[in-house]
Amino acid sequence: MTRAHTTLDLSTAGVPFPPVSHARFNVGDVVRHRVFDFRGVIFDIDPVFANTDEWYEAIPEDVRPRKDQPFYHLLAENAESSYVAYVSQQNLLHDDSDEPVDHPAISGLFEEMSGGRYQLKREHRH
Repeated sequence: MTRAHTTLDLSTAGVPFPPVSHARFNVGDVVRHRVFDFRGVIFDIDPVFANTDEWYEAIPEDVRPRKDQPFYHLLAENAESSYVAYVSQQNLLHDDSDEPVDHPAISGLFEEMSGGRYQLKREHRH
């Protein structure tokens, strides 16, 4: 007895697809925030917003980013501290200072900075 295989075409089944957005930055890139005074190194990328609604709603509406764009996880630093930040693509720019990012978690994920970016350690690559 043979089994019939059927394929469900989600595009015609009424299932909405989010718009495809391309990431402008890569893991290991050093970036800075367009508005706020901090910079960081990207360690993960979400193709679209993937945080909590509570986090999103806490952003003032007049500066709240769209959800349909890449969001980046950064090992970030400012003049006072280092921390993890979650930032929309529209709010990031390449940091061309060639200065390393001062964050205690960098050495656990990345090799030394080279050519203005960090390379993931071998054990963290897939």
